[in-house]
This record gives sequence, structure tokens and C-alpha cells, in this order.
Amino acid sequence: MPGTVLLLAASPVGKGCLVDAASVLPVLAAVAPAVLSGTDTANVVELADPLEPQAVLTRLRAAATAPGPLTVFVTGQLQLDRRQHLPHLALARTTPATVRYTAFPWHWITEELRLRPPGTTTLFVDLHADAETWDHLIAHPLTAGPFAALYGRIAPPPPRRTVAAPTYMRAVATILRSGHRPPLPQLHQQALTRVVGEGARTDLVLAPAMAAPPPPFPAQPPAPPVADPVDPVDPHETITAAVQAGRHDEAAALAGQREQEALRTYGPGSEQVLHWMEVRADLAMFAGGAERSCRTWLAIAGARLNAGQAPDSPAVESAVDRAHHQWGRIDDAASARELGAVLAALRLRVPGRRRGALDHVQQALRQLQTQT
Repeated sequence: MPGTVLLLAASPVGKGCLVDAASVLPVLAAVAPAVLSGTDTANVVELADPLEPQAVLTRLRAAATAPGPLTVFVTGQLQLDRRQHLPHLALARTTPATVRYTAFPWHWITEELRLRPPGTTTLFVDLHADAETWDHLIAHPLTAGPFAALYGRIAPPPPRRTVAAPTYMRAVATILRSGHRPPLPQLHQQALTRVVGEGARTDLVLAPAMAAPPPPFPAQPPAPPVADPVDPVDPHETITAAVQAGRHDEAAALAGQREQEALRTYGPGSEQVLHWMEVRADLAMFAGGAERSCRTWLAIAGARLNAGQAPDSPAVESAVDRAHHQWGRIDDAASARELGAVLAALRLRVPGRRRGALDHVQQALRQLQTQT
């Protein structure tokens, strides 16, 4: 099965730039796609200094839903938004005052990768951070979700009037250009050794946690098993396999069963129930059911707000943004008018990060009123 590779390099234009992120893309692009991915063949998508967060989200979402292994290489700088103090990947138009609207929220990455089967997703990152973000990341380590392997480094801000080089990612690319792709922990360690050799000794190192080694010998002989053991099957893997095989109804039914189990165990409005509602919304999108997906995301947003979550919390904003995205894909005018009215009411409470989102809904609703 072919793999997918996403090369993303981004940094602000002008004096806010901390790292020359795009300089590493030619070196990465010179590596054979199969070596970048670790598969026999691979599709490579390159994003150099993108301008809009939504453009990055579209490419990331397409890569996350592709079958087969996914490898993402991210080079750039992290900044915090002033309202929620969440890390964002700065894009070309990002300034400290506009992070919330012009940068790419890091938690969008974890959201897009959450349904991928464990063991199929790898991120290599070479990131720089300003002083405020650096202090934040020391206390709140960066992650890519429970099922994605994250390797790389985060470097502190360079000296004033200095633009740093993405030396870690360049080392990764140089190693891979040999045509050999070592095991990922070894590739990471080799690249890190080169960076440390150049003097980068204060970086935050990112790598998956290693399991504790087994003891050299058991304290006593293990008792014979009474019956053959069974490793529980991750329902996300089963659902993902069904989607990739085109069995969308089966995947939706499995998610619905899990949601009902969570409802009986944890009650309505619980995070467990909301999680499976989110899975159902994504599955509807994969199956081309924009109306069903929009309805579900609207219900999720309403449930989170009713539970007292803030309108600008990432989970609430994400639900409304996804409902908005799916609403724009609904073909039936009557359904679009119905759900558009609900979305417009939500947008009054949850304007989101995209400027003009409420105006867009209201304008589209006016056009729909003229359709029969």
C-alpha cells in the first residue's frame, strides 16, 4: 500500500521570523518519496510558506484520510495566541497580535490524526519558539496525540536579529538522501547527534516514550496459562479498516454502538459520549454525508456549550468550524436553510478564528432564501 508524505515549512515574513523554514524543503524534496515514507511508493505533498490556516488544514485532512502510512515533516516556529495561550504554527502573515487568526493551531494536528490506526503515523518536527512560547512548552510538552509517533526538537529563540537554520530537519534529510531509511528512533538519534555537535544543547527533544526493558530473568517460573489470552481490539482500528474498505455503514454502526455504551456508562454530555459523536461526524464526512455530518457537529457544539464549556475553547470552536465546513457542502436547499439558521445562531456565540464567518453564513442564507 502506498504511503503519504506531507512536507510543511512555514515562518512569518519580516522581522518576526525566527527560522528560515523553507530552506530545508529542497533538501527534503531531493529524497526519494519511498525513502521519505518507508513504503514501496508514496505520494508527496509540499506546502511552502502557506498563507492561510484553512489551506493547511485542507491538505492535512486529505493526508490524514489517505490509506497507508503517513509521514509528516514540519519545520517552522511556534507562537502562543494571546487569548488562550495555545501553541500555533506561525504562517507567512502571522504577527504576535494576529496569531489566533493567521497561524495554524497545533491542536488541529492532533484532531486530524486521531482516527488513524495506531502505528501508521509519524511526525518529524524542527521548531523554534519565541521566549514566551518556550517557557510555556517547558511546562506543557508538545504532543501529536496518542497514536502518532512524534520525533524532533524545539529550539529556543535565536539571538536578536538572527534567523536560525532548521539544522535538525536538514540532518534528517541529509541522512535520508543516502537512500537508506534507518529505524525511526535511530534516524532521530543520528540527526540529533549532528545538531548537538553544532552546539544546540538546550533544545527540547521530542521522541516517543520507550517501554521499560524487561527484567533479565523472572523471579519465579511463570504459571502456565489457563486459557489462550485475547489482546483487546482497538475499536478505532476496526472502524478505520471498515472506512478504508468502503464499508461506511458498518463503520457508522460500530461507532454508534460505542456511543450507546458510553452513554449507559458515563451519561449524556460526557467526554466519552462526545468523542464517539465526533467519530460519527467524521465518518459521515468520509461517506459523503455532509448533512448528517453537519447535524452531528452542531449537536456536539450545543452539548459542549450546555455543559458550560467556553465559546472560545478549542473543542467548541472546532465543532462549530467543522459544522460550518460541512454545511457548505450540503446540496439540498431546504436542509441547508434549516441547518444554516442553527449555524448562524451558533456563530453569534462562537465566532471562531476565521474573520467574517458569521457574515458568510448570513450571506449564504440570503441566497438560499431565493431558491425553491
